[in-house]
Amino acid sequence: MQQYIARKGDTVHRIAARHGLTPEHVIQGNPWAGKQPYLYPGQVLYLPSAPRKRYVVQEGDDALSISAWFGVGVGELEKLNPGVNWAYGCSPGKVLVIPEAAPQTVVFLRGEYGPADMEEDIGKLLIRYPFLHAESIGTSILGKPLHLLRIGSGPRHLHVNASLHANEWLTSPCLMSFVEQYAAAYAAGEDWNGHNPGAWYNNWTLWAVPMANPDGVELVQEGGWPGHPYYDELRTWNCGRRSFRHWKANIRGVDLGDQFPAHWEEERNRRAVSGPGPRDYSGRAPLSEPEAAALAQLAEKVPGDAAVSLHSQGGEIYWNYRGYEPPESKALATLLAAASGYRAVELNGSDAGYKDWFIQRFRRPGFTVELGSGKNPLPLADFEDMALETGLVLAAILSNFK
Repeated sequence: MQQYIARKGDTVHRIAARHGLTPEHVIQGNPWAGKQPYLYPGQVLYLPSAPRKRYVVQEGDDALSISAWFGVGVGELEKLNPGVNWAYGCSPGKVLVIPEAAPQTVVFLRGEYGPADMEEDIGKLLIRYPFLHAESIGTSILGKPLHLLRIGSGPRHLHVNASLHANEWLTSPCLMSFVEQYAAAYAAGEDWNGHNPGAWYNNWTLWAVPMANPDGVELVQEGGWPGHPYYDELRTWNCGRRSFRHWKANIRGVDLGDQFPAHWEEERNRRAVSGPGPRDYSGRAPLSEPEAAALAQLAEKVPGDAAVSLHSQGGEIYWNYRGYEPPESKALATLLAAASGYRAVELNGSDAGYKDWFIQRFRRPGFTVELGSGKNPLPLADFEDMALETGLVLAAILSNFK
């Protein structure tokens, strides 16, 4: 057992990932950690040694085939198993210690995916793919940059955002993962799941805001502690609950999904939420919150041919808004549904969302995509499937939109 002192930003999942453990290993050594919503900075945890993966050599195996099977280098295998390249070192029945495979991508989950993880990944992506562009379109209430990634040089423009709702943060690495896969395939001159990223690049410019609500995401993942600028207000708005896992709003308790000037007053009256809280408070006016205002300003500056707002969960695609949508929206939604395995749904009785505003303002196709299925925040194990489904939806637009 080794002793570990928790620091700000630590969670069970993040500590486990950092030490080559599973969350269950951490909780097994510290049962109390599974019963409180967050780790307090300064808490002492006892971590077991990272268990090593092992493999019994089979007939016909050699060091090269074993390395390929587990996604590790032969040199790394040799370090833990001296002589494995020799015949006797890889004989059937011999037990080998398998090193941890290094991540093959920049974007991966090392626990919950928060603002700091995204900033680190953006920096690495910019180095690896110089044709990617990054900038900030504004700042959150607490001064965090609202990052924008841009790829492509085409005359058509696709706007995509994620994590408008704080506890839907798993949509952020999904969008980041697609940007990376697109960039990697384009750089290598390869197809992406049967699509041609070279054609995407020449025909489209993709404007991606991977985390539109960074303050809220951080609150959901790490909690609100004494010293937080909104500590007293958050405790009141959250009705005294210590956990913020259910929190959808920004740090001022405004639901960014109800902030856009598309029949905003009707949505406010329908919700009937009079003040800040975890969800459904529309704010004092449309676009009163800097995060929502920044998204609207970006779309006004560069009017899009289409827009997608990534949410979770439900496996559905909403495509209409009060008849403002153009004629091609329904057929395109059917195409996106076929590509992703989701359902195209005609939604009524909802206003003031980003998709609603985009359709009404520009009369262009806009979509809300509800990724995954379950209860928010969705489990980290769903990331791989959700990231692929994100890519399939966006690829269908980039490849087929006329």
